Amino acid sequence: MRMSQYFLPTMKETPSEAQIVSHRLMLRAGLVRQTSAGIYAWLPLGLRVLRNIERVVREEQDAAGAQEVLMPTIQSADLWRESGRYDAYGPEMLRIKDRHDREMLYGPTNEEMITVLFREGVKSYRDLPKNLYHIQWKFRDEVRPRFGVMRGREFLMKDNYSFDIDKAGAIHSYNRMFVAYLRTFARMGLKAIPMRADTGPIGGDLSHEFIILAETGESAVFCHKGLVDKDILSRKIDYSADLQGIVNEWTSLYAATDEMHDAKAFEALPEGERLAARGIEVGHIFYFGTKYSKPMNAVVAGPGGEQITVEMGSYGIGVSRLVGGIIEASHDDAGIVWPDEVAPFKVAIVNLKPDDGAVGGACQKLYEALGAKGVSVLHDDRDMRPGGKFADMDLIGIPWQVIVGPKGLASGKVEVKNRRTGAREEMAPEQVLARFG
Repeated sequence: MRMSQYFLPTMKETPSEAQIVSHRLMLRAGLVRQTSAGIYAWLPLGLRVLRNIERVVREEQDAAGAQEVLMPTIQSADLWRESGRYDAYGPEMLRIKDRHDREMLYGPTNEEMITVLFREGVKSYRDLPKNLYHIQWKFRDEVRPRFGVMRGREFLMKDNYSFDIDKAGAIHSYNRMFVAYLRTFARMGLKAIPMRADTGPIGGDLSHEFIILAETGESAVFCHKGLVDKDILSRKIDYSADLQGIVNEWTSLYAATDEMHDAKAFEALPEGERLAARGIEVGHIFYFGTKYSKPMNAVVAGPGGEQITVEMGSYGIGVSRLVGGIIEASHDDAGIVWPDEVAPFKVAIVNLKPDDGAVGGACQKLYEALGAKGVSVLHDDRDMRPGGKFADMDLIGIPWQVIVGPKGLASGKVEVKNRRTGAREEMAPEQVLARFG
């Protein structure tokens, strides 16, 4: 993509309405624009990040055995009356009526709808287990939306739901998602710590939040320092095996948000192993048994023909919220520092002298060659001073900058800058292709 043609409305000044780093940088870097309170339009650069996060989430869900569906945003109120949640959910639910005066709602979550889809499509224990997920926009009418996409009213979420014949199977499904979440967040460059959580209006008696550490986090968190250093990506995961040992490994060390914090247990840890910080919730998983399947009659025929009420769990990841969360955890004074997996582009080519034919030709050759190798490239071919280009590149946070100018090119070199470390290296254009291609 050529930057001269790209819709990327960056801002030099910090917007007055932005209270936290991610909100400020998302506005300044041209990722989003607010259209009404707590509702945002996603501009091209932000949408690329959003799609990359979706991709990682999908890959890990698929690897763990979940199957993708897509449910509508608008749901019938009758579904929620079946489960008993329609009147209990509260004013966060946007209740609406269609032209025939039928009561509808803009879905804040999908336990009811997926239970009905399962009930109508699965009749025998032989068809279990099942785990169905989708990535869909949701709406919760927050009384005070703030912090940009971190606490908006409309948000993109991955939610999935497991169905099992018994509690043992349901716990295995829960553990699958526990491990899949560890891998998902780690691939995005995040240190996500699972913490025992209150089940809230979702229900059930087993739940974990996945919290990333950030100075501006919404919650106080307390944990064993060893959790920060754990590595899940180096391990080969067999999702058909018993995963309880891995779950125990992560949950045996102390970790809790302020709501679940046990000060006495935390203080029993050696002082050097205690970590008190701020955190941001980016995922939440629940096992809730028959809370929805029983009132909604989601049953299957058992081995002897008996009717068995299925055991369920639900699992959520805030996809749009993660964009803000990643920025909160990965930025510096100059702007965003994107992890490779979610960056909108892998490489930015910075043309320091667009009116120089040799420089322009070298940039174009690199741009085409990298693109042919499948590397996502943003080509800054704008006619403006280098200082402005450097500032924009640091602001939008592309992991690698390839800087091409007449002086370096005269000696057959371009400069490669690592956005995260600031390290610079001179190399021949052919070496750039070898490095990134």
